[in-house]
Amino acid sequence: MIENFQREELNILEETYRGAVPQLKFDSVFELLVAVILSAQCTDKRVNEVTKILFPIANTPEKILQLGQSKLEEIIRPCGYFRAKAKHIVETSKLLLSDYGGEVPSEFDELIKLPGVGRKTANVVTSVAFKNPAIAVDTHVFRLANRMKLAEGKTPLEVETGLQKIIPREKWSDAHHWLIWHGREICSARKPKCEICPLSKVCPSSSIA
Repeated sequence: MIENFQREELNILEETYRGAVPQLKFDSVFELLVAVILSAQCTDKRVNEVTKILFPIANTPEKILQLGQSKLEEIIRPCGYFRAKAKHIVETSKLLLSDYGGEVPSEFDELIKLPGVGRKTANVVTSVAFKNPAIAVDTHVFRLANRMKLAEGKTPLEVETGLQKIIPREKWSDAHHWLIWHGREICSARKPKCEICPLSKVCPSSSIA
């Protein structure tokens, strides 16, 4: 059962961030998959700077394997955790070629079988690439859902499930982007800008409500 303040919060988010799109830059499903793997513990802006170098030379599973893990590590180093991410991207490329004909699968259950792909990454790919309703819970979505009491939970899965209950299915993917952009622009982790927030009068955690 959705509370009145939750409905108001969602209405304001929709009005404020209507049409919001991913910040990651990509031209194929595989490029999106790689970019989201790289985005773990890294800003989308930094990922875009790295993929601007990577994708012109390696933007398919075959080209990633031709590039090799050492060279891949060198290129993606600025994204952090570069050794683990490079290993996952190489292993995923091998699996895509051996089991999926070189194509990224569209089914969530198949996506999470890929090395380095968890619920968040699978939901992003499912939503953005294949236009299927999904709510990917990253750090922004997790923080805001709890802070705004839209869906309180101790794990990303609890928050994802809670958000699915109060947001119409056809708006799941859009709501994911509303929350991300609000988290980036206004509702930051340490110093949320409540004084300029359009939700300040309805958010339970607002410092000026």
